Amino acid sequence: MKWEYLLLKVADEPIFRTGFLVVGETSLGQMRLQLSRWVKAGKLIQLRKGLYTLAEPYRKVAPHPFTLANAMKKASYVSLQSALSYYSMIPEHVPTITSVTTQRPEQVKTPLGQYVFRHVKKDWFHGFRQIELGSGQRAFVATPEKALLDLAYLTPGADNYNFLAELRLQSLEQLDIDTILELADKSNSAKLRRTAKHIAKLAQQESAEEL
Repeated sequence: MKWEYLLLKVADEPIFRTGFLVVGETSLGQMRLQLSRWVKAGKLIQLRKGLYTLAEPYRKVAPHPFTLANAMKKASYVSLQSALSYYSMIPEHVPTITSVTTQRPEQVKTPLGQYVFRHVKKDWFHGFRQIELGSGQRAFVATPEKALLDLAYLTPGADNYNFLAELRLQSLEQLDIDTILELADKSNSAKLRRTAKHIAKLAQQESAEEL
């Protein structure tokens, strides 16, 4: 495959997989060898095995970090502080993208950033939706309610009122308190029920302060 053909093929793709390029008599092995050469030449960036993006001089669409997170592990969605920051519910910028998966936990460092995948049981893998990110990109992201409960689910001591207060949660008016209480109740977890009640209290306090 010639470089010009690759550019024509993936020019509008923020990320692409090796299999996307294999056509005709070209073998997967040959394609991997050619891609490796372009990575060494600085024309491509390898994000992980079989997953690439064009280097900046050639790239038309920059991959959104959430799009990349979803692509790195298909059975996953962005959650915890990454989702809360996206919804402007915490004041801090979160450089590491954290996702939830039913697969094995993993930390991945790429030239475009760091990614963390946290494991949850299959019965807790829900509460996410597909979000439009611009430039034709989409990603599965936890709802605000589920992002908060995922944080409690995966963080020791997160059901403590002081822990939640120290997060400096904001924009809580976007939360559906009934939904968060219902999710916590269905989890059959005393920890998540306590967390949901604390969040409801914080939301009530924020609402009272705005009056």
